[in-house]
Parts: sequence; structure tokens; C-alpha cells
Amino acid sequence: MKRILIVEDQPDIRKLIRMTMEFEAYEIHEASDASDASTALAMAASLQPDLIVMDVMMPGDIDGLQACARLKCDDVLRHIKLILLTARGQQKDREAGLAAGADEYLLKPFSPVQLVDTIERLMATAC
Repeated sequence: MKRILIVEDQPDIRKLIRMTMEFEAYEIHEASDASDASTALAMAASLQPDLIVMDVMMPGDIDGLQACARLKCDDVLRHIKLILLTARGQQKDREAGLAAGADEYLLKPFSPVQLVDTIERLMATAC
């Protein structure tokens, strides 16, 4: 079973993502007690998820862009597919997300159908 880690500091959005994915055949994990991105990196190292859905703007020492870049530079974790989910919708923000190594950049508010389609597409290309 494919494993997904949700890293989102907003409980309502985290719940929406989880509820959307519960109907699919995925093992869902949440960084609910770890709303900062640096703790989420530690969770990724221990869980070894197939995919991470991560917010860009989070409290803590590093944001989602920095966490994404660190993940993609780590030889053990770089294979993890990563979707950045954010309210930052300007072209420069999207470019920064993709430059950090994100596999996909989705804007809030997002469509649950769009999220499922994106996850399924990325999971189909996962090793």
C-alpha cells in the first residue's frame, strides 16, 4: 500500500486532504503534532512515504520550500514525490516551488478531484 504524509499546519485543510484520500487505497499519515517543516523532514525519514503533500507557509525554522529543497537533496529521501499546496499563486511563487524540487504545485483553494488526480498521476510514476 502506498504511503502519503500530509504536512499542513491548518487542521481544517489537513482534515480535507485526509478525507479526500481515505477513499483511495493509501496509508495516510499526518504531521499534526509537527506543524513545522523541519519536524516533517524527520517524519519523512522515519516513515519513508511515497508522496508528501506539504504546505509552503508554515511556522517554524524553515518553510515548505526549504523543506522541499532539503528533501530533494537527501540521497535517501529524494525519491519521495512532493506536492506543494499553497495560497501563493504568482508565477514567481510557482517557479520557486518547482526550483525547490516540487513535483507539483497546487493552489488553495484546491479541488479534491484535482488533488486525487495529481496524486494518482505522481504515484503511477513513483519507483
